Amino acid sequence: MPRHAPNRSFLFAPGDHPRRAEKVMQAGADAAILDLEDAVAIPAKAAARAAVAAALQRPRPCRALVRVNAFDTEFCFGDIQAVVGPHLDGIVLPKLEQAGQLVAVDWMLGALERERGLSPGAVEVMPIVETARAFTALGALAAAAAALPSGRVRRLAFGAGDYTTDLGMAWTTEEQELAPARTALVTASRAAGLEPPVDTVFIALREAEAFARSCRRGAALGFQGRLCIHPDQVAEANAAYTPPAAEIERARRIVAAFEEAEARGIASIQVEGRFVDYPIAQRARRLLALAESIARAGG
Repeated sequence: MPRHAPNRSFLFAPGDHPRRAEKVMQAGADAAILDLEDAVAIPAKAAARAAVAAALQRPRPCRALVRVNAFDTEFCFGDIQAVVGPHLDGIVLPKLEQAGQLVAVDWMLGALERERGLSPGAVEVMPIVETARAFTALGALAAAAAALPSGRVRRLAFGAGDYTTDLGMAWTTEEQELAPARTALVTASRAAGLEPPVDTVFIALREAEAFARSCRRGAALGFQGRLCIHPDQVAEANAAYTPPAAEIERARRIVAAFEEAEARGIASIQVEGRFVDYPIAQRARRLLALAESIARAGG
């Protein structure tokens, strides 16, 4: 998986539904997630692995990840063993709660990579933080993820469905109740040196404007993308997490002006009536790097 690929939209599809698995690859998302967890009935889980492995081998314009079952289930080991190969970009690990789970999955993937002729760290892992226990240990989990020698965990994701269920919390359309968890996840990710996290799914499929507002809030809070559960959500997520052209041009002017000033020994200037110092210049550089990654991906 390219290390600087955009991560604006991750679209789920049930792993045991071949036609939907094929369509999800063509929906315009930055990445597709073939699901072996919540979208697959328990009696069908083992059989779904073969369907997912077959779907991964088809030509596609986007990256492909597989959400396996949680570490503490009887299915996780078999899921990982069945899908790791040259056509897999990453594993989505749900319900992360302990650093040891990351270490064990990392060891397992490393062994499979060696066995199957893959480069070390070729298979990314994106854990989902979605329980009270996980948020209680969030700083330690983020630090453990960043410390893995393989470097395969680059970002965390937020799962509001299980989070609100675990806490007995009402999950409203406007999502004010999620603000503390979102802020904590962005902060812990940054402190650990991970990429910005990926925001939760939005289940009110007919509330398109509410989803758009949610995406804009997520981008403003510091998330880099969104988990999506319907193809209609992809375009909105891509738009919300793509810097507007005017912001990109302003960032270019800020970086150029600051670099010129810095060369003259000045580290605080005004650009178009706005104060610019090192933090503002750094933010502008990050925005330009994101815009370049999206342009490279054709998005």
